[in-house]
Amino acid sequence: MSIKKAVNINDLKKLTKKRLPKIAYDFLENGAEDELCYNRNLVSFSDYKLLPRYLIDITKRTQETKLFDKVYSSPFGFAPTGTAGLFKRGAEGMLAHISKKRNIPYIMSGAANASIEEIAEISSDHTWYQIYATLDREIAYDQIKRAELSGFEALVITVDVPIRTKRERNIRNGFSNSQRMKPSIFLEALTHPGWILEYLKNGGPPTMGSWVKYVKGKPTVDETVKLFTKNIPATNQTWEDIKKYRDLWPKKLIIKGILHPEDALKAIDCGVDGIILSNHGGRQLDRAPTPIDVLPEISQLVGNKIDVMIDGGIRRGSDIIIALCLGAKFVFIGRAGLYGAAAGGLEGIDKAYNILREEIDQNLGQIGCTNISNLGDEWLFNK
Repeated sequence: MSIKKAVNINDLKKLTKKRLPKIAYDFLENGAEDELCYNRNLVSFSDYKLLPRYLIDITKRTQETKLFDKVYSSPFGFAPTGTAGLFKRGAEGMLAHISKKRNIPYIMSGAANASIEEIAEISSDHTWYQIYATLDREIAYDQIKRAELSGFEALVITVDVPIRTKRERNIRNGFSNSQRMKPSIFLEALTHPGWILEYLKNGGPPTMGSWVKYVKGKPTVDETVKLFTKNIPATNQTWEDIKKYRDLWPKKLIIKGILHPEDALKAIDCGVDGIILSNHGGRQLDRAPTPIDVLPEISQLVGNKIDVMIDGGIRRGSDIIIALCLGAKFVFIGRAGLYGAAAGGLEGIDKAYNILREEIDQNLGQIGCTNISNLGDEWLFNK
């Protein structure tokens, strides 16, 4: 199967599994512990049904969505995904390129292989920057300044990584933070010639571009990753840090990783502009609820005081529509975009975007909704 013949996101996932060696594919797919949370993310949307209205003129339909005073072409963007260059070298730049081309936001990960400045050259006006708190707070503060100087539109603070978790696929594969492979894993990787040739051509594992400047001495890949893992996670991050980020960042500020209603209210008190309900793709707390589980209560609780967004388990355009019906203002996709990148680079990412956009349009027409801004819980059968 080729990229052109892929008809859904799962087809792109199949192509990704075929192209990537086991160590890379498992790193992309794995969740924490028994991967219960990861799997719940995928099935939670199936608990909801859309209630169609017929005999409505649906000739003209729009999915344009206003978020933070900007109108995007679709109600979804690319979520932050660390070390995307492991799956396709240059993947972050490709995601930034497609986000600009298709007029949707891209959240650049603080663990990206590209640097802040490299991505800014491609698309600063459609890019948000995501950071983790660092034990050496000055590193985070400096990255915030770099993102501002680079013209990024928003800053996203990830709060759902308070401590390292147990990702068992990585452990079994001997996956290290430097992404270097032990001999047995390297031999398996040789059975994926497209990936291994790209890996060797580029000198092995990619670095973490935004962290290179903070390395004392020669910024090798190993030393750069070592510095990153020394600083993250910062187990001492508190709401006082959020207030500090608010003081430092003059544009839109978003917290990613909120699941508790009281934390949503605290975010408002800290002056943030939006929250992304997330369980980190099921990679942190295996017994956490899914974002869609907590979305109705939180969206009703905060009302119009703050924009509520969501990620996790999005594989269909109908998933996005359900999230909007339940109160989300916007949706972000993580693995779906990476499947596109790994399977086919720029073409694959654009394919992932178009698959979801077309499914959104088809579902809007099927339920009789001509403007995506009109979605609400009245379009759900089981509210």
